[in-house]
Amino acid sequence: MTKRPALRRGVRLTYDDVRQTHVVLFPEGVLVPNSTATAVLQRCDGESTVNQIVEALAQRYAGVRKEDVESVLDRFAQRRVIEWR
Repeated sequence: MTKRPALRRGVRLTYDDVRQTHVVLFPEGVLVPNSTATAVLQRCDGESTVNQIVEALAQRYAGVRKEDVESVLDRFAQRRVIEWR
């Protein structure tokens, strides 16, 4: 897949000191992603392809599968957290 995911305009991934976890702030609300989803979102810069994101995650974590990363990205696209470039 050569598409490049990016956080949509108005969406921020930030660390919430109160919750002591990452949160996604977007116009429709707040999401508290798990650590896997956070790792994927941190790489959604509009420059990296899905394959590059998978490769970066595979260097850091064991058992990374492209299908799983694509599934996470699809869910965030449905929630309008990311967009494809």
